[in-house]
Parts: sequence; C-alpha cells; structure tokens
Amino acid sequence: MPPHDPILADVAEITALRRDLHAHPELCFEEHRTSALIARTLQDWGIEVHRGLGRTGVVGVIQGGSSPRGVALRADFDALPITERNTFAHASRHPGRMHACGHDGHTAMLLAAARHLSTTRDFDGRVVLVFQPAEEGGGGAREIMKDGLFERFPVEAIFGAHNWPGLRAGQFALKPGPCYASSNEFLITLVGKGAHGAMPHLGIDPVPAACALVQGFQTIVSRNVKPIDTGVISVTMIHTGEATNVIPDRCEIQGTVRTFRTEVLDLIEQRMGEMTRQLAAAYGCQVEFAFSRNYPPTINHEAETAFARRVLADTFGADQVIDFEPTMGAEDFSFYLQQVPGCYFMIGNGEGDHRSAGHGLGPCMLHNPSYDFNDALIPVGARAWIDLARAWLAPRG
Repeated sequence: MPPHDPILADVAEITALRRDLHAHPELCFEEHRTSALIARTLQDWGIEVHRGLGRTGVVGVIQGGSSPRGVALRADFDALPITERNTFAHASRHPGRMHACGHDGHTAMLLAAARHLSTTRDFDGRVVLVFQPAEEGGGGAREIMKDGLFERFPVEAIFGAHNWPGLRAGQFALKPGPCYASSNEFLITLVGKGAHGAMPHLGIDPVPAACALVQGFQTIVSRNVKPIDTGVISVTMIHTGEATNVIPDRCEIQGTVRTFRTEVLDLIEQRMGEMTRQLAAAYGCQVEFAFSRNYPPTINHEAETAFARRVLADTFGADQVIDFEPTMGAEDFSFYLQQVPGCYFMIGNGEGDHRSAGHGLGPCMLHNPSYDFNDALIPVGARAWIDLARAWLAPRG
C-alpha cells in the first residue's frame, strides 16, 4: 500500500482491537462480548448499528448520498473449541476456546474499512456491514437471514473474504462457480445382541457390520459418482464396546460428506442409505440411518466474481490476484449466495513468519492451535473492502 494511504493511520488501533478479540474468543452464538465491542466501536464512529440479528449478529449501515442502491460486506467473528498453544501476549485467556481461523482478523479488516467509509462517505448508496456470528458449524448466516437481513437492508450484491495460510501474504485468490463444498453429517446406529467375547455364536455382533460399511462407503464415490464429479465420504468416528471380552450390542458410526453439486449429494445420501440398510440386514442387525445437510456449496456468481477480480487487480496489481483452487472445506457464506449475487474470495495469510516469539510449534494453518492472524493484512483487507464498495456504488453509464 502507498505510505500515504489514510487507512495506515488507524492500523495500530485496529491491531490492538484485533488482538483483544483474539485474547477473548467466544464460541458460536455465545459472542456477547464480541458483539458488544463491535457495536460500541461502530457507534463511536457515528455508524448506524442494529443488533440481535442471528442472536448475536451486528449490522452496521453507512449511507452516502441519496441512492437506494446497496452492497453488503461480511465478516464472521466466532471462535473454535480449541486450546491455544501460543504463549504471546494476546493468546486466548480462555482454555478450550481460540480464534484459530482468523475470524478476529476478518472483523478487524471490516472495522478498519468501516471507519474510513464512515469518515469519507464518498459514494452514492448504502454499505451494509454484516458482522456475523456462528460460522463454525452454527449456520450463523442462515440465522441472520431468518431475522430479515436482506429484507431490512436490501442490497444488490454481497462480498466476503477469508484469510488463507500458504497463500502469499496480501495476495488474493478467487474463482467463479463452486469454491467451497457442501457440509453434511451422518450418524448410523447398528444394534445387535451382546454376548461374551468367547461365545460369539450367542450374539449378533455389530462390529463386522460397521467394518463392512466403512469399506463399502468408499465404493460409492469410486463406483457410483461420475469420475468428473467430486465427492468425499469420510468416516471419522466409530464408538462401540466397553470391555475386551464383551461383544457389544450396538455400534455408532459418524462422519462427513462433501460435494460441490446437490445432484452428487443426493446420489451419495441415497446409496449410503441403501447400503446401510442392506448390509445391516445381511449381518442380522437393526439399524438407524440419519443424514444431516448443514451448509450448501459456496458457489460464486460469475459477474460479481469478475467484478471483484477487476477491482482487486486495479488496486493491488493483476499479479496479486490469482485463481483459487476449490476446497472441500465448507463455509456458511453459501447461504447468502443462494439469495443475493456475490463473491467469496481469499486473502493470503502467508506461511506463518509473522508470528512473534511465543507461538506454538505447529504450522500456522487454519484450525491449528498454533495459528495466528497476520496483522499486516488489516490495511490490505480494509483497502479491498473500501474499493469494492466504492466501485460497486459508482454511477453506472
């Protein structure tokens, strides 16, 4: 950024705020301190504030000129149930809770942009600042929409961003179409008949049935899903048994399914259900099969993604904007994109060299207890938000 950019004057204050958020992480729908801090900060800057959307969400509104046009910018602010391993001064003060995904940084970048936009108001229209709770599994985007986000604050488009470790700090990555997968969970309960481990013929053992299912599920993607489509079935938990000489009477299998297309998800759910019921019957077990669809795939809109690429390239240089390789991770920004056109893009967080003394021994990766957001991104992200908002609300010929 140019050394005279006015955003740089606020960096120290916003960095301190970001580190305060990092030190006081709150889990989904419990972000009362975080919500209050965001609301108070916006109000101190003369920004119109609305609280309580999605339980703990905060929406700020900055009106410039008289145009009814609007654009939304979103940041998430919940933490993860992880015990932090870092020992620097702003490490989490709450064991078992940590900002291990950079939502504190996302909030800081949007706050920095909000301050500048509120001061200048050199645009014609409305900038809607969406500070969202509960991205980490709570579906905060869905809940904030249920409370009338787009009905109360109509916008033409919405943009969101996530820091991305491993991508060069300050570089941007985006693509049209699917960029994050859907997130889905399954829970299978196999019920057999307990018996002594030395007398298996007197019981019905659910463990072999569970083993057969785990193996069988892997053939669904390899033999039922078209090779040009993408799908993941991961069994991540198997719970059964209490003693080495007892055949258990039940076994639970849990895991996740990820796809980029609803049609692929429909096929996987159908085949998993069929295989579960038929294999359970073959092993003489009763079975319960539950499949939950959590987040839909995040699918960027073509025009809005092209717009974001153009603005980011104009501001930071074309060499700083690259194509994003889709991930099978999930993001509840997907709910917004089902209702309003928009784009979700990545900002490089670097390799972790920004961490000061006292960081954990692990890599600076998302959802890692040694992670920390790169504060050098605060002015970069703020400038991206400012230029995107101004460009969107610029007069159209």
